[in-house]
Amino acid sequence: MDELSKEKENLLLRLRKIEGQIKGIQKMIENDKSCNDVLTQIAAVKAALNKVGAIILEKYSKSCIAEYKNTENEKSIDELIETLLRFIK
Repeated sequence: MDELSKEKENLLLRLRKIEGQIKGIQKMIENDKSCNDVLTQIAAVKAALNKVGAIILEKYSKSCIAEYKNTENEKSIDELIETLLRFIK
């Protein structure tokens, strides 16, 4: 398995875990679990999703910077900045 396939599989595994956590939260709400427990799980999902986003953002950033180095076209840097601003909102 090449490096890109490993990275992709890692991301998909993380997303499947997040999906399972969300289903768990749904069941917690259905079963009237405490707000504290539900909110703790929501915080865990948010952290996990932010990690997935950070991994993708790192790869995308490297790609944009490499493109800029090769072409000196500022469009790739502008796109990176727009993406960063959307991600950190």
